[in-house]
Amino acid sequence: MPLKRLTTPAIKTEAAALWQLAWPMLIGQLATVGMAVADVAMAGHASAEDLAAVSLGASVWSIIIVTLMGVMMSVNPTVAHHVGAEEHHLIPHVVRQALWKALGVGVVALLAAQASALIFDVMQLDPAVRDMAKAFVQVTSFALPAFACYRVLYGYSASLNETKPMMVIALLALGINILLNWLLIYGKFGLPRLGGVGCAWATLVCVWFNLLALLWWMKRSPVYRQTWPFTRYEAPHGPEIRKLLQIGLPIGVTYFAESSAFGLIALLVAEFGAAEVAAHQIALNFSSLVFMVPLSLSVALITRIGHALGEGDPAAARFRAWVGVGVSLAFAMVSATFIALFNHQIAAAYTSDAAVAATAAHLLIFAALFQLSDATQVSTSSAIRGYKVTRPPMVIHMAAFWGFSLPLGCILGLAPDWLPWRQEPMAAQGFWISLVVGLTVAALGLTWFLDRLSRSRLLRHAP
Repeated sequence: MPLKRLTTPAIKTEAAALWQLAWPMLIGQLATVGMAVADVAMAGHASAEDLAAVSLGASVWSIIIVTLMGVMMSVNPTVAHHVGAEEHHLIPHVVRQALWKALGVGVVALLAAQASALIFDVMQLDPAVRDMAKAFVQVTSFALPAFACYRVLYGYSASLNETKPMMVIALLALGINILLNWLLIYGKFGLPRLGGVGCAWATLVCVWFNLLALLWWMKRSPVYRQTWPFTRYEAPHGPEIRKLLQIGLPIGVTYFAESSAFGLIALLVAEFGAAEVAAHQIALNFSSLVFMVPLSLSVALITRIGHALGEGDPAAARFRAWVGVGVSLAFAMVSATFIALFNHQIAAAYTSDAAVAATAAHLLIFAALFQLSDATQVSTSSAIRGYKVTRPPMVIHMAAFWGFSLPLGCILGLAPDWLPWRQEPMAAQGFWISLVVGLTVAALGLTWFLDRLSRSRLLRHAP
């Protein structure tokens, strides 16, 4: 790597370019997570049963939605490489085929969500909580095809360095979500009082709003005219869709491995009562809010690295990768300190139940502990995806979360009878300890692989 790339001015310039691309996505992501925060907070002030139902329903919904987001992410590096290589004429075809893929995958996700709602029938839950949780998943499932198409357009726009539309639309959707929650959860202005199910209807409306609003914005903006994908009809093209799936499916499995490790905790600790589930959801919800910063940086990192590789500059790609990882780590140190210092205040902002708040504050300490490893794993895995390499991160994540985290969490949290030693179940706390372990394993493995991958690309292009 040229030494000039390692100078402080070069690092500052790259960090500024990364931030310029990431900050609108960050605000948009914060607004999107803000919808989940509003759901939990507003349902929590309706009743403990509503909060527990939303927590359980959101656990299933989040696993499906995050997995779907990963599958759709294949459009990001593909379009970014074309932009870097100045192959703009190829972009409309990619986006059209990605949208066909989105429709198919979105319908499959809808059916999977409907089937997954049946899991609540075999759980030991209060009947009211069970019925509300099932209804939450069933209603929100009809948002999945729209969400899949939206993520294609999201990746297309981000790869063109256009991220502000998603920010504006997400902020508008947050306002709509809060208003609809208030109307439907509490039954205002003569509307039925739906409780936690009102959150599901608000989410459904907002997802479709996001898709239609982004299409409207793109149609009116001159930035997209050169690569506008809707100038003509194009039938599904099997080879292109398969190529996109080869990139996207491993990302989806990767996201599933991580999100399921977090989401399944709510289902596994349900036997310990609604208060334990609610505390876990509060800690997870705030952790997700903080996570949006490294996540936004990582999405921007895919674009930055994709552009560099499309230009045929692997040295710049490696440099951009490590600058992105460094910026994510810098933020993680700040967020870890904040969570550790204000864990009780954070928990109290979510619920007025003292027992739930106390347990959530305790779990937030573990959230503070895994900030560094979480920021590292998301930035390194996204940098690797910028190289259009997706299977090794999938293997590393599966090993970290399904090989280490979930088995350890079941041992610590549930203390099953078959253990050769006697142990008291640690409930949600045991699972959060295991999350720290899983994220650390993933961070170490992905850091090693990113270094190996970026070095190999340098050597391949060396004179």
